[in-house]
Parts: sequence; structure tokens; C-alpha cells
Amino acid sequence: MAQNAKSIVIEKASPEIENRFGFAKKIVSSGLDLKARTIETLQINITKLCNQACVHCHVDSSPRRREAMSDAVIDQIIKVLESNPSIKALDITGGAPELHPRFKELVTKARQLEKTVIVRHNLTVTHDPHPQTKESLADLPDFFAEQEVEIVSSLPYYQEFFTDKQRGSGVFKKSILSLQMLNERGYGIPDSNKILNLVYNPVGAFLPPPQKSLEASYKKELKEKFDISFNHLFAITNMPIHRFKAQLRRLKSYEDYMEKLVSAFNPAAAEDVMCRSLVSVSFDGKIYDCDFNQVLDMEIDSPNGAMTIFDWNTETLAQRTIRTADHCFGCTAGAGSSCGGNTTS
Repeated sequence: MAQNAKSIVIEKASPEIENRFGFAKKIVSSGLDLKARTIETLQINITKLCNQACVHCHVDSSPRRREAMSDAVIDQIIKVLESNPSIKALDITGGAPELHPRFKELVTKARQLEKTVIVRHNLTVTHDPHPQTKESLADLPDFFAEQEVEIVSSLPYYQEFFTDKQRGSGVFKKSILSLQMLNERGYGIPDSNKILNLVYNPVGAFLPPPQKSLEASYKKELKEKFDISFNHLFAITNMPIHRFKAQLRRLKSYEDYMEKLVSAFNPAAAEDVMCRSLVSVSFDGKIYDCDFNQVLDMEIDSPNGAMTIFDWNTETLAQRTIRTADHCFGCTAGAGSSCGGNTTS
């Protein structure tokens, strides 16, 4: 059902937002001023529905979630892309974004506008039936290849035990099969223009190892054991919010994990956090600094208060001050963490 712009309600911020560890003070003491630079990437979370329910998921996605982007919001996103050539990339995430009924249409229209389209692709969704409609999504690899989208997919580890521990039984085997299917269509192959990047999340309350050495290990193991190739590996820090935060509290390790993040604060990583060139749009059209602020309902800081996609103003968004809280230490620890991996070399 289409949703009228005036019907969008701006809710109060989540009580989960914390400022006990002093991120804002750390930024000031480091001589930094976290303001946006430009809007090159429009990241949209089009559904919270997923065929999995992973322990570390900051969105709390699962097969039971029903939130999905409305027709009105999707139509407005297309208008924003049409009228803003400075936006170079559309980054589509979820949930499993492939489960949204207008996913393929959105990808196709963005590609027609010559935008780079990045899909946060859930590898297992190719093999599992749609949680609601039970339809097959086995044609996804062909669709991705036809549209030449960039694929970013999570593979917690190159060994079955650790991957299934984080994602559930059978996930590793399905993921390997999907990666092989993508390779067959030219993804991740040297000299191909079809980009396949993988994501590593630690299976526990610790920071990821160095990205370059981990990428080398992934490439060696996946090639030797499964004849799989990919372009790059993104090592992403688990954010201390929602489902992962709840797990840390159950294990009584939340404080220790936060101390690890705080002690590993890197001003160089903070300088290039992804929110300085990106905004995130939720399924209901609200605009946020990033996907993590979105799930905490931390609306952007603008002169007129909260904004939705229907209030889009490129100049205002490109000059905004980034809203921060303790979870931001996750993006500034060590070599930095973003949806594109490390923010420092």
C-alpha cells in the first residue's frame, strides 16, 4: 500500500542510546569536527525481513519481521536519484533486501540512471524459499549479472564450524554454493567488471584482525578448497547495539568490549568514517547519518529537526553535523570499520 508523506511519524530516540564512554569528548580532544563532506552514497534499508536471524545482527532482522519500504518511499528515492547526479551509488540493504517485492525494479531503475548499485546480498537467500511467499529466488545470480550490480556478502569465516556458529546450521554450505554460482557468472574473477566483496565479522567480543592479512587467508583457503574467487574482504567490527549488545550483556562482557573499542580509538579512522559521505534511509523514509544510527532511531541533526526522504535537501544534508553516541567507537577502533571495511590503510 502506498504511504503518504504526511503520514510518516518521527518517533523519539531509542532508550538504548548511550553516552557513558565519552565518544563526543574523544572527538573534540582529537581535534576533529565530525561534519558531512558530501552525499556520494544513498544507503537504503528496504526491509527488516530476512530468511535468517543472526546473533550479531544490529537490525534484529528475522523471518518474522514485516517492516518493508512503502511504494511512496521507493518512488521518492527514485526521484532523489534522478535529480541528484552527485549521488554516485545506491547501497541497498536490509534484512535481506532481495525479499522486497520491488527490489528488482529499484535496482533496474538505479542502473538506468547510471548509478553504481551495491547490494548487501544474503548468500543463502538464493537457496531458501521466500519466508512469506515461498517463491524461489534462484534467479538472483543471473539478475545481478545482467544489471552488473556490486555484491557485498557476509561470510563469517572460511570454515564451516565458525560460520554456522554465527549464522546457523547449513549456512556455510549454501553460501559456498552461491559464491560458486556468482563466480560462474563472472563475479569476483580477475579482469571482470563484476565486483564480489566479502564481509568478515568476528564471532565473539573482539576486534577483527588486520584486513589485508585476513583477505589473503580467505582468498587462499576459498580458492584451494572450493575454487572460489572474490575481489576484496571487508573486516567489520561488531557494533555494540541491539542483538549483539544483548548477547554481550548476557555474557557480562559488554563493559569489557566497550573498553576494547575505546582503548583502540584511532583519530585517523574517525576522520574518514562513512557517515561523512553517506546518508541512510529507513524503510519508513526517515533519514539518518548511518545504518547504525537508524536502528537506534537517532535522527539526523538538521536546522529543521528530523528529515524524511520527502524533505530531501542535498545542501542541508551535505553540511550537517554527525550525531554520535558510544556505539560510534565501533567505527573508529583500530583500522576503522565501515560498510566498505577499514577506513584507514
